Amino acid sequence: MTDKLKKGDEVTWNTSQGKTQGTVTAKVTGTAHVDGDKGGHTAKASIDEPQYEVKSDKTGSKAIHKPEALHKRRARKKA
Repeated sequence: MTDKLKKGDEVTWNTSQGKTQGTVTAKVTGTAHVDGDKGGHTAKASIDEPQYEVKSDKTGSKAIHKPEALHKRRARKKA
């Protein structure tokens, strides 16, 4: 991911179930935890190496990913 991400950006990422899509909900610059099916995940981000909290469009679940794992979706053209 070479572009800077910001809250509200639409992104895709890979999961063990396949490719998914969602929205960036926050930039994480410290230690943060999200709950999940298997006890959750604690991200250890920093100002120099931020991570991003994302919310899945399909399930509504939240996750935290490094920027290189996220791919910004192209803006859709309006008809």
